[in-house]
Amino acid sequence: MLSRGEYRDFHAIARAAETSGFSSITMPDSLFYPRATESVYPYADTDNIRAYISTTGFIEPFIAMTWMAAVTKTLRFYPAVMKVPVRQPLVLAKALSSLAVISDNRVSLGAGLGPWREDFTYNGVAFEKRGRLMDECIEIIRGALRGDYFEFHSANYDIGPMKMNPVPGKPVPILYGGHSQAALARAARLCDGWISANADTDTLKGLIKQLNVQRERYGTLNRPDFEIHVMDISASNADDFKLLADFGATDMVTGFAGEGQQMLDQIRRFGDKVIAKI
Repeated sequence: MLSRGEYRDFHAIARAAETSGFSSITMPDSLFYPRATESVYPYADTDNIRAYISTTGFIEPFIAMTWMAAVTKTLRFYPAVMKVPVRQPLVLAKALSSLAVISDNRVSLGAGLGPWREDFTYNGVAFEKRGRLMDECIEIIRGALRGDYFEFHSANYDIGPMKMNPVPGKPVPILYGGHSQAALARAARLCDGWISANADTDTLKGLIKQLNVQRERYGTLNRPDFEIHVMDISASNADDFKLLADFGATDMVTGFAGEGQQMLDQIRRFGDKVIAKI
């Protein structure tokens, strides 16, 4: 699994990833860059992350994934992760359903809250209600994608009866991202898988154990289709990635620096030296 590269190279990256044996490409989600923030990024130094975001071009994930799906046949796509509650859930469900249909079900929804308060407040969404909104958005998206008449009523949303057409022939997997206990519990309780942020092998091993505690609690531990996607910053060879599989990971995420031919060469080398040996 490959995390995104420079957007001008998306077609070439997607083709190279598919021919090199990658299963998926993940896309980041960044709506805008606020000049100032009240928030702290939980997975790395906040100032470094903000410096990166301020100078990096982010294409809206559904546009990017559609662009790459058009030039591939087997590669899957998902945002890692999309800030779901800051979006109107029916509009998000329509985009997700449309991409699933035209790509022959090669898309999943990587969902998360995101740490930036401004993503919520600048969109008129209460940051303090983000957990409840996430739960309701997941229920609304799943209901809308069934293709039957659906309605939903709460203090936050008043929907339907309505139905969406077209919808994909099978459910779109929803994968949840985050390292907190609340995130692990939401992945186990409501979703079809979990996505890690960048972490080392020992940290990921511990997080997968905690996730499985929550899966046992909510009766999803024995689901054979439950996906565990991890990005190990300390893994570098086939044996390292095999070890992650032994811990329970179903999908391993890697990323590359650079752009253009340099990026394509790295993708192909990884395919030859790691994917081909797993």
